[in-house]
Amino acid sequence: MNYYLLIKNQLASLFTPTVSVTSQAIPESLSWQDLNSQITQFLHTTWQMLPALTLGIVAIMICYLLARPLSYLLIKPLGFVSESKLLHVVTRRFFSIIIILFGVYLFLRLAGLTSFAVAIMSGTGLVGLILGFAFRDIAENFISSMLLSVQRPFRIDDVIEVDGRLGVVKKVTARATTLVDFDGNHIQIPNATVYKNVIKNLTANPKMRGHFNVGIGYDNDIRYAQQLAMKVVNQNPAVISDPPSQVLIDSLGSATLNLTIYFWVNSNEHSTIKVASQLMRELVNTYLAEQISMPDDARERIILNSENETEQPNNSVSAEPKTAKSLDDHSLDDVSSDADDIREQADQSRDPEQGSNII
Repeated sequence: MNYYLLIKNQLASLFTPTVSVTSQAIPESLSWQDLNSQITQFLHTTWQMLPALTLGIVAIMICYLLARPLSYLLIKPLGFVSESKLLHVVTRRFFSIIIILFGVYLFLRLAGLTSFAVAIMSGTGLVGLILGFAFRDIAENFISSMLLSVQRPFRIDDVIEVDGRLGVVKKVTARATTLVDFDGNHIQIPNATVYKNVIKNLTANPKMRGHFNVGIGYDNDIRYAQQLAMKVVNQNPAVISDPPSQVLIDSLGSATLNLTIYFWVNSNEHSTIKVASQLMRELVNTYLAEQISMPDDARERIILNSENETEQPNNSVSAEPKTAKSLDDHSLDDVSSDADDIREQADQSRDPEQGSNII
């Protein structure tokens, strides 16, 4: 009851005429008192939160220092499942990020920002949405690299074709797959593009089929011409016998009957293009020696002279091949695979991601 009377008297004194004389000085004194009280309250609150903030900073530092050894410890069971180095690196970095984020979460909780910490960790905050849109492609390539490591559609040093690009696989990172094409260029393809597109692995099956076409005249013995072509193909040491080679009639032209010769080689040892070039050279020499005509498209040539006489077309083909001079050029007989040369160049070349920073 005494407290009630005291408060009533103080309220009544505020409206008395005597107070109006000093009404201009009282607010000034009250403002300084409020400011001092607010500063005191802030320092007191800061002093109370200082242990929690210190503990939060220590938690972040401990999580940062423990991220690397703990990540190595957590991925040890993964070695029994897969030996992929890329999968190990990606998983280790993932665990490291989780441990560091846990330290940030502890700091925010100790600082009293519980709701903000929950929003950050759950990814429903504004920062999570912004980072989600900004790093969408990075996350897509990251997940694609993990899927490629698990499924393993190719290996390092394999010759693959993806997205219209043919080359030897040199390196696969968390972002891109590096190919070295047969022109010696380094091509980095995003892992998401590699995973979404058709991958043609030319090294998984070393047996590769090559073919070329040749046209012979209709006046020849077709079966005999096929037998000669088969003999030339089978005598080449680079051609394998299983699967067998084939000499088939492909089409009937206006002046020639077109044959297609199919053969198989071991792509790890020999080049299909080089073997086809050698077979075409040997087959042309054999056909000329056996007087198998190989005319071009039928053409009629008429030349008018002064006596109005016409010159009849001459479609005859010389049966005697021209003998070339002997040249010391071993490259014409080289049928080795180009993939080994590209692999050697890839090992000797500089990694595009190494060197000074461009910024």
